[in-house]
Parts: sequence; structure tokens; C-alpha cells
Amino acid sequence: MIVLLYASLYLIGLKGVIGSPYSDPQCADGRTTIVHLFEWKWTDIRAECERFLGPNGFCGVQVSPPNENAVVTRDTLIYTWAHRPWWERYQPVSYRLQTRSGNERDFRDMVIACNKVGVRIYVDAIINHMTARFAGVGTAGSAFDATNLSFPAVPYTRDDFNGKQTCKRDGFLHDYEDLSQRRNCEIGLVDLNQAHEHVRDMIVGYMNNLIDIGVAGFRIDAASHIWPGDLAVMFARLHHLKRDVFGEGKRPFIVQEVIEYGNSTSLMREYLGTGRVTRFNYSVALAEAFFRKTAPLQSLRDIGSTFPPSGDALVFVSNHDTQRWHGNGGAPITFFEPKELKMATIFMLAYSYGVPRIMSSFLFNRSISSWETENYAQGPPHGDDMSISDVIIKTDMTCGNGWVCEHRLPEMFKMVRFANVVAGTPVQNWQTFGDFQIAFSRGSKGFVAMAADDGHFNRRIRTGLPAGRYCDVISGDYVSGTCDGKIIDVDVTGSAHITFNGNSEVPVTAIHAGAML
Repeated sequence: MIVLLYASLYLIGLKGVIGSPYSDPQCADGRTTIVHLFEWKWTDIRAECERFLGPNGFCGVQVSPPNENAVVTRDTLIYTWAHRPWWERYQPVSYRLQTRSGNERDFRDMVIACNKVGVRIYVDAIINHMTARFAGVGTAGSAFDATNLSFPAVPYTRDDFNGKQTCKRDGFLHDYEDLSQRRNCEIGLVDLNQAHEHVRDMIVGYMNNLIDIGVAGFRIDAASHIWPGDLAVMFARLHHLKRDVFGEGKRPFIVQEVIEYGNSTSLMREYLGTGRVTRFNYSVALAEAFFRKTAPLQSLRDIGSTFPPSGDALVFVSNHDTQRWHGNGGAPITFFEPKELKMATIFMLAYSYGVPRIMSSFLFNRSISSWETENYAQGPPHGDDMSISDVIIKTDMTCGNGWVCEHRLPEMFKMVRFANVVAGTPVQNWQTFGDFQIAFSRGSKGFVAMAADDGHFNRRIRTGLPAGRYCDVISGDYVSGTCDGKIIDVDVTGSAHITFNGNSEVPVTAIHAGAML
């Protein structure tokens, strides 16, 4: 009965009558922002939840795939370099919870500890495929032979995969725009057939195990390579979230990786009934305005009114793929462009659209070449035994040992607090001064002014906030009722004199009701 109910909701959702039952990120009250701690160990994520993410109001963490993956070394047929690549995590071998990030006990301890401090865990779920066509062992010691479509630790056999009979070609994807090929053919990784009941049972069992541990939801990798109807049937079988953590009858949050650039929206529309979709065009628009300067900041005014609706989108400045130039969206903004990254992230967290996700990276040698290059494949910081290195927190609260930790930049975590304060309020009082200077408010709760050029910002403008004295949370911090940065005086008309240098490291002023003196 429940399968039919949610499958029906999926079909209704396609017609726009009702939203997805999986679109709520299930944040603890007053929290809005997700951070992707890419390739972190479970013990380090637990510590980060307790010491930083919880106290600073983050909603949750997207974690790397927790299930067993292939050990990819120079001895495999598809790899020739000494270190292990980041993309080995996207080569599933089984659904056992054992990876370089830790074992099942580490994972459980992390989820429990993070939930206790109000930080949710979202799992990167690899359910479209298994490994590329080679044989080896996984991170839990499971043997596999993808050349013969054999994964005994699941178990999966040849009958569980798409092939010539479903692909209608040689079994491989040749035309990415052909949706039948995209969903039925291999993308260089052996392609599961989610129409098979056994495959559905294995995937649903894996996801339900994670839900029962206490995760809040999932990012579905390569979702557009899976038929939407198959996703609807599988998701309808998922358990409700843990009642003692989330409350009664809560459905898991699901965000689906659907890559669509340009003006096309037809593909995203097919997935709105089964969760939110990734809004890749949003990151492109931010890069064009803040980085490439090929579009004025004014062009961002209506970005929240574009498709998909805010309640169906997850947005980001960059992700683990795009920061390595994977895809056709052009050069993204990454930690290699610190000023532009801070400004684009400030805009994302100040604006009202979608669920925002901050990327937290590790250092790698940037390359604009293909996935075969060593720079593109470079895995996380590691020791001589290839174990992932600890995340080291330095005395200035930034990270060391090869970890970038963009989420710990003051401009980032203070804007996370800003986003929490202004949640639910509309974008108002939009003001434009030339091509690259803008200001806007979030109702009467928050206000931001920024300059993406080198010009000096010196204006008396509308803030939309009640009269009072506010701490500019970009230039300083508001702690225990005092401000160690610039103080902004808003008069009885809601106006204030805003000034900053466009050549400064972060040419932005941000004030909000939670930082009123």
C-alpha cells in the first residue's frame, strides 16, 4: 500500500499538483545550511560536529559514500599512479559500511554524536552502478569481478545489470542526450538494472540500514542515469526517519544529482516527484557574475524565480566534480579564487533560493585535463599506508595537514548564522549601482551590500531593517552583545550609510537582526 501511495505522489508531483515528500532536509530548528566534508574520516566529522558545526548553526553534513568500494591502486588495470584516487569511492563493491573513512562502528558513533548537537548526516548514495570492468578486492576485503558482473558480497550477478538487451546497443552509453541510453547503458561503470526486484531489494536494504542508524537523507549520485519511476518505487519503500531524533512520520531528505546546463529544464522536471535536484546552472550564474565578470550582478536578481522552484532545488558554488572541471559548465569558483569564493558564498547564503551547500575541500594540483590525469584523480591527504590523514585544526581555527576547510572561513560560518536568522523572509529592497554593485534585504531581518568590482562603495541606502545599531558580521563578529567590527547605524526610515573599499579582501557589508547591539 505504501509503495502505491508514494508512487502516486510521484506521478502527481510531475503534474505540479503536490511537492515531493522527500524535499524537507529535516534540519534541526533554526538551521539551514549543509556542508560537504569531502573524504573526511568519520571520527573527524564527529569531532567537527561537536566542536564547530553544532555551535555555529550548520544544518548538516554530506559525507562521502560509506559503503565498501574498490581498492584502486597502480596494480589495477585502470590505474597506474602511486596514490589512490578520490573517485574510487564511486566504485561500489558491496553495501558493507567499511571504507577509508572508517568502519560501521565509527559511522554509527558519528551519526549519533552529530544528531545530538543538531547536525544531520546526508549520505552520498551510489545506487546507479558498481565498479568499472576490472577485478579486485574492496575496502572490506570483498572480492569482485566486474568483467564477469560478479559482486558476491551483495550479491549481484550478471542478471542484475543492464546490457545489450536493455541498452539496445553494445551496452555502452554513446549519446548522452538520448535518455534511454543514459538510463540503460554503461557510463564506464557496470550499470545496475533498478527494474529488477533483487536490485531494488538490495538498494532499499542498504538505504534503510542507514536510516535506521540515524541519517537524515541522501544525495543520489548519477540520478539522471536511473529511470525516475524506479527511484519512486524504491524510495516509497524507505523507512521513516528515527522518531526519537526527527519526530513522528518524517521522510528522508533526498537530493538527486541531475546535471542540466543552459536553458533546458525538461530533465529536472522528471525528478521533482522523488526529491530535490541539484541546480548546476546556479553555480554557473555565480561564476559568470563574480569570477568571469561576463554577467552583471543585476543578473542574479531573479535567479530565485527560475526553474526549479526554491523548494525543489539544492544549490552550491562548486562541488567535488565541478572544482575539477568535470562537466560542461565552464570554470567554477573554487578555493583557488578565495575572494570570489567568499563573495559568491555570501550571496548564496544571503539570498533566498534552495537548500545551500558549502564545499569543504582538500588540496589538489589543479588540472583542466580529463579524468585520466593524475591531478584530476588526486585523492585525499594520506599517510604512507594510504590511510586518510587526520584533519588538523590550527590555532587560528583553520585546517592543516592538506585540508582546506572552506566552511571554517569566518565569512562562511558567520553567513551561515545570517542565513539562519533570515530564513523564511523574502528578498526585498534590491538596489543596483552599476554592473557590479548591489544591495538587498531579507525582509526586515537582514541586509547585504557587495561590490564585485574595484570601485569604492559609499552610499546611503535602504536596508529594510528596524532602526538601531548593528554589527557588520563581515568586518567583525558579534559576541555577547558586543561588536569587534564595523557598526552600522540604521535610522528610523530604515536607511544607513554603507561604505567599504572594492579592493578589500571581502568587499561586503552584512547585518542582521541577530547582531543588533
